[in-house]
Amino acid sequence: MTPRTSATLATPFTLGGLTLRNRLVATAHATAAVADGAPTEADASYWRRLAQGGAAMVISGGTAVAPESTLPQRYLTEAWRPEIKDAVRRRAEAITDGGAIAFAQLVHLGRETLGAGTYFAPVSAAAVRSPREATAPHALSAEEVRDVVDAFRVSAANSVQAGFHGVELHAGHGYLLAQFLSHVNNTRDDEYGDRITLLAQVIDAIRSEIGELPIGVRVSVEPGEDSGLGLDDLTELLPRLYAASPFAYVNVTTGVRNTYVPGMATTRPPLLESVGRLRAAVALPLLISQGFRTVADIERALDTGADLVGMARPFIADPDFARKAVAGDERSIRPCTDCNEGCRTFEPTGSCSVNPELGPPGATARPAVPLRLSPSQLTRPGSRSGPVAVLGAGPAGMECAMRIARTGTEVLVIDPARNVGGQARLAARAAHRSGWQKIVDHQRDQLADLGVRVLLETTPTSAELARYSRIVLATGAREAAVPVPGELGTLTSTDFLLRYADVVPHAPRIAVLDDGFGWWQGVSAVESALAAGAREVTVITPGHGFATGLSPENRTQLLNRLSGAPLHVVVMSTVVASTGDGLRLRHVMDGHESTLPADLLVTVGERLPHRPDVTPADGQSVHAVGDCVVPRRIAHAMAEGRAAAEAVGAEPF
Repeated sequence: MTPRTSATLATPFTLGGLTLRNRLVATAHATAAVADGAPTEADASYWRRLAQGGAAMVISGGTAVAPESTLPQRYLTEAWRPEIKDAVRRRAEAITDGGAIAFAQLVHLGRETLGAGTYFAPVSAAAVRSPREATAPHALSAEEVRDVVDAFRVSAANSVQAGFHGVELHAGHGYLLAQFLSHVNNTRDDEYGDRITLLAQVIDAIRSEIGELPIGVRVSVEPGEDSGLGLDDLTELLPRLYAASPFAYVNVTTGVRNTYVPGMATTRPPLLESVGRLRAAVALPLLISQGFRTVADIERALDTGADLVGMARPFIADPDFARKAVAGDERSIRPCTDCNEGCRTFEPTGSCSVNPELGPPGATARPAVPLRLSPSQLTRPGSRSGPVAVLGAGPAGMECAMRIARTGTEVLVIDPARNVGGQARLAARAAHRSGWQKIVDHQRDQLADLGVRVLLETTPTSAELARYSRIVLATGAREAAVPVPGELGTLTSTDFLLRYADVVPHAPRIAVLDDGFGWWQGVSAVESALAAGAREVTVITPGHGFATGLSPENRTQLLNRLSGAPLHVVVMSTVVASTGDGLRLRHVMDGHESTLPADLLVTVGERLPHRPDVTPADGQSVHAVGDCVVPRRIAHAMAEGRAAAEAVGAEPF
């Protein structure tokens, strides 16, 4: 079937005298490939690859305008410093060389510390404490506010001189400019008590430096009726701001720190239904952002009034997103799962759980080495050519098979399960975790398009495997049962996810014994039990809290979802025995015992490698990847699947 070209999405657009090649924008984000406040060569490589993938406009993020808005690690770009202009120029040239329009987003964090230590006192419009901080900020004096205006002016001038086509002012996500826009945070009685004054002065000051080059403004609809910056506020403020100090476009998103990067529970673009209202409120180019993952949603936003649609994480997962979408080849886009893992941890730089091509500085991909189970076979003279067998149709196995098939080598995937997907498919069964099914479906579809044969409900014999020159084991892991003596029904978290819809109606009081590491196995058991109608859910953990292993974004959004739910958490405790109607708990510190009524116990056990004993035939090599080596995250599985394909291709025939 011939791919359908999306005329709306592919149509060029003129913005401030600049021609954008289509309607897709890579909105501001960063990978933290910055040293001492200056972008590195790895930073330029990232932006170059993204721009080459077809985005019309690329907005670089993580760029601060003043010392008090930086972090001790100094992985934010320090735009006020003229001495880093050459490093910033590499970033701008990387974007423009890839054919995209380059914008630099400028931010002052204000009272938000990003949860990190700072050298300087946080500041804001007034001494109003952020819900995300322990103390109220220093209220800026009028003179200090004018210093902020100047900081934006200098940083914008430096950015444009380094080669950026324009700048975007970050007046969203609860940062300083947004703090002045909010009637809850801005309680001033001087000239800056008019909520648009600071932002208008910043626009005017920058205009005096960069002339008619475009200035964009990013704002966000903040959650909660008492946020002070809801949709009603924005539709009132934006026309006033534009009338006072015209700017080139408005970029509208949602959220504040820890919510502006939504997890899997957000399955549709939050602002999609508000595009028409925003279009009616503003008479300038409208960029709508956040949560766009499909061509259908992008086209709907454009059809209902948006001029441009912005995304960030989808371009991290697949830098060719724009090129493929414009060409009508959506099926081949590697999807963002919204897992908020690699892209939000910065260890040491941003990565992606489902994109093994994105590596740390100095690496061309995520570092990974498959386990060689037959090292002597790899170099012996009898090594033979022929097809490859991949045992396991989870993320690691399918990734490996996809890459082998693209070299033209015949490959067969075999799995005893009824469906592909392995642990990712299991995880996707949980409430609010359907994002994992996206990558499962993508890999399955790619294997089909590549003509790879997949045999399910099949366990091959040694004789059947003997015809293959290379074997890759990607057979995953199994969850160990946690022994609890007594009479109460007990399920592993794996079995519970497979059966919770049928089990919970007959066992409405669910107890979940976590392993203390606070990861998704226990969290998903809790959310799934509640989704199935559990009357009461109790988490018992030997650790010091609930969901402590999740990223800040995922944990904050989880706790928001669970607000008001019949959930109880018993910390620093374990289960020592059960009766017919409950559990006996013991505190891990003082040994105190107590009882808990329950109808079913769900246990989170250790995940153990499941690796069949494969004896290589003469001249045959065997590699193992993913959880069957050591159970870890999906990022490891994907990267080792990729590395195994490379290792197989590099072996002598």
